Amino acid sequence: MQIRRAQFKDITAIMKLLSQVLEIHASIRPDIFIPGTTKYTVEELTTIINDDQKAVFVAVDEDDQVLGYAFTQLQEQPFSTNMVQFKSLFIDDLWVLWADSTQRSQGVGRALLDYVKAEAKRLGCYEVTLNVWEGNDSAINFYKKNGLTVKETNMEFIL
Repeated sequence: MQIRRAQFKDITAIMKLLSQVLEIHASIRPDIFIPGTTKYTVEELTTIINDDQKAVFVAVDEDDQVLGYAFTQLQEQPFSTNMVQFKSLFIDDLWVLWADSTQRSQGVGRALLDYVKAEAKRLGCYEVTLNVWEGNDSAINFYKKNGLTVKETNMEFIL
């Protein structure tokens, strides 16, 4: 397995993975997510792939087939008199192909996460951050198992 920047040739595979992750989110929060859609269009994905501030990394097998992705965004702490200035690498989305259960627990997610951590360090970031939807227990457990901790909690009151 190799981790590299996503390329135009990867868009079809990434779109398939975006569909998978959307269905998980739609099952957890059908009040927010629309089944049968994706987070990005092909056009948006093309723009994102070419944006160095929003790097997309893919894990590929020996045949260069996409096994998973990590969408990232370089962020800087906005100026505030009460907070230290720092850079973060935000993981906007991380997903691993799940055509069948044998493709889970093969180290693809961990390899992507480790790669993002190394990239953040290379960029001089203070931290790597991400959001996880409540109810996505497998993702929460995965991130905890890989050393991430809760930084803050976003709460809601549905009207």
